[in-house]
Amino acid sequence: MSDIKIGRMVVGIYSTNCYFLYRADSKEVVMIDVPDEGRQIYNKLAQYGFKVAGILLTHGHFDHIWGVSELRSAASVKVYAYHKEEPIMTSARLNFSEKMRRPVTLKVNKYLDDGDEIELAGIKFKLLATPGHTRGSCCYYIEEAGMVVSGDTLFLESVGRNDFPTGSATDMKRSIREKLFVLPDETKVYPGHGDETTIGHEKKYNPFLV
Repeated sequence: MSDIKIGRMVVGIYSTNCYFLYRADSKEVVMIDVPDEGRQIYNKLAQYGFKVAGILLTHGHFDHIWGVSELRSAASVKVYAYHKEEPIMTSARLNFSEKMRRPVTLKVNKYLDDGDEIELAGIKFKLLATPGHTRGSCCYYIEEAGMVVSGDTLFLESVGRNDFPTGSATDMKRSIREKLFVLPDETKVYPGHGDETTIGHEKKYNPFLV
């Protein structure tokens, strides 16, 4: 049995999930998406002795990146994302932060390719490119722990919106079927919003993928 643990904070105006992963015998954590309040997240983790080892992003919409710069500065770590998401990360118009009257752009430290594996805090993450919500949306598969962090691609009995710039309903369905539904049925899915689910459950009950 894996000793990898996952914690969740629900942050921001759209109740976005901010995940942190760590090994049970370690105080190093890897963050996936930082919706807002980067400094507060850093302080809260520090209260429990946790140290941030790196930040992974599923996509570039404002409600997933507003807190990244604060947390990166406080923790002195690098930020990683799928390379096709760079246009969203660097445009306040495309990531909708301009419309929210709190514009943000983000310079990612290192862009990754589909299938790339990265090890942070002793945990291996595999980037799965899952275009649909945006062209550069991705998920992170942690095979050892039997879990995938799905961002705004796959939700509990739902899927992410595909009517935003660079989004595509056709790409969304293909991504889920070819990248996520090939994972073991017992794989736990941790989405960008809402509660966790499993691959097997979504195969049976997700009405958007019939």
